[in-house]
Amino acid sequence: MEKITPEEGASIRAASEEVSQQFRSLIDTADVDTIKHTQHQLLGRLQDSNAVLSHFNEYSEQCYAELSGEFARKTRLLKSIKSDLDHIFTKLRSMKTKLKATYPDAFPDSATSEMLDKRPDLDSPLQ
Repeated sequence: MEKITPEEGASIRAASEEVSQQFRSLIDTADVDTIKHTQHQLLGRLQDSNAVLSHFNEYSEQCYAELSGEFARKTRLLKSIKSDLDHIFTKLRSMKTKLKATYPDAFPDSATSEMLDKRPDLDSPLQ
């Protein structure tokens, strides 16, 4: 690697100062101060928003802790009810099948039953 002579070093320093002066002349200090002020305001707003969101998260966590046990209990109850209803409908279907086999005229054919039965189909998913 070559050593830089003092004259070259002075030349490089002068060129560096000239380039930095050119950059300084491109930037208006009032614009820079306006940008800094705007950034400071934005930082304040973001810190306020962060504080509000942190408080909301703490509140939500507290509410969830209070209600999660009740949600779990109600979920178990609903699953139990669904299981019971599934069992009841299975029994009803088997009874209907036995009755249909024993008394074929007791139940209308499918076209007539669809016309008479206006209840929603509980086995199909909701839309």
